[in-house]
Amino acid sequence: MSRLHRVFAGWLAAGLSVAVQAEEAGFIEGSHADLQLRNYFFSRDYSGIVGSNPQSRTQEWAQGFIFDFRSGYTQGPVGVGVDVLGLYGIKLDSGRGHTSSGLLPVHDGRAADEYGRMGAALKARVSRTELKVGELRPNLPVLVHSDLRLLPPTYQGAALVSSEIQGLTLQAGQMRSTSLRDSTDRQEMYGLINDPVNPARIARFTSDRFNYLGADYAFNTNRTSVGLWQAQLQDIYQQRFYSFKHAEPIGDWTLALNAGYFDSRDEGRSIAGKLDNQATFALLSARHGGHTFYLGHQRIDGDDGFIQVGANTNPMGNTLPTYEFSAPGERSWQVRHDYDFAALGVPGLTSTLRYVTGDNVRTGRGYEGKDWERDLDLAYVVQNGLFKGVGLRWRNVTARSNYRTDIDENRLIVSYTVSLF
Repeated sequence: MSRLHRVFAGWLAAGLSVAVQAEEAGFIEGSHADLQLRNYFFSRDYSGIVGSNPQSRTQEWAQGFIFDFRSGYTQGPVGVGVDVLGLYGIKLDSGRGHTSSGLLPVHDGRAADEYGRMGAALKARVSRTELKVGELRPNLPVLVHSDLRLLPPTYQGAALVSSEIQGLTLQAGQMRSTSLRDSTDRQEMYGLINDPVNPARIARFTSDRFNYLGADYAFNTNRTSVGLWQAQLQDIYQQRFYSFKHAEPIGDWTLALNAGYFDSRDEGRSIAGKLDNQATFALLSARHGGHTFYLGHQRIDGDDGFIQVGANTNPMGNTLPTYEFSAPGERSWQVRHDYDFAALGVPGLTSTLRYVTGDNVRTGRGYEGKDWERDLDLAYVVQNGLFKGVGLRWRNVTARSNYRTDIDENRLIVSYTVSLF
């Protein structure tokens, strides 16, 4: 606990130091700091194991702390500020042979007792354009913020966002390194490809340049938007992404479409070899009262499965936290139902039930690959009383395949955010 106290003291000192400087500059009103407490239990059982890893179970329990300080901006034509992020995780339960859940670092087959890291980003704003340099958590179609475990991954680099023209948002940036969700180190970025024969095929090739440029334009009173993005993991792959979103109210219903197309190829010196992938997805939704119904389709074309920065996820409609449904040649369908129990007088309680099935996978083993996954999510945020604001979330997963390992999974997450100032 003394170590924990020292960590928090350092975070608070950094935040308060920035706040004092901000007050001298006259923008303390724009500063705030939060501390999120996240208790995470992860259990995954494997059967019909495919591959060289014989591990039959992953099970770990950990406590995380996320300190997030964001200053306001100095006065004047160029506003300057700083963001501070502190991350700290503690092992509550783990054992040899049950590690590698993504919650905790692993050394010599054992999970670390504790780990943490701290970073800061300088920021400057002119009009409606902002530049950040330092520790970043980008959430982009070509680099999704995968906050799916105890602590979030971060990147080190520069990001520019401009909204000078009504409805148009322009973004550009370069990431130079990353700190993974279960690591304290900075490292170069690697490519991840959905390859049934060799999933780690391009993971050993790394780059210290991830460049991106993107534009999103919203119109029709923000009910319609289109996007165009270009990304490059230097000397490994380049990727273009086109998106279309629309929402249409019809009586008591709201119908919506989220569709996108990725085109990915090898780039520069092509150190990971020739790459070729095209991925198309469409997710239709219909919302009425507390109900939202979804129907999704996803199609993978080209010589390879979907390509992205590891260890990350992507914004495609049928991508789930367990199976991705993005192997070479795969065609997948999704049905999903979300419900907000506030419609029944129980605010704070929500549920998600979804089923995805895929086929036509080129397994490289002489037969067609097929897979399916069923997810159930239940979440509740306490609305009143002593525990107001405490969030509880349970995820239960069953995933089956004829070419990859079967999975049964449970996650239980308890979270609470304290507003410090």
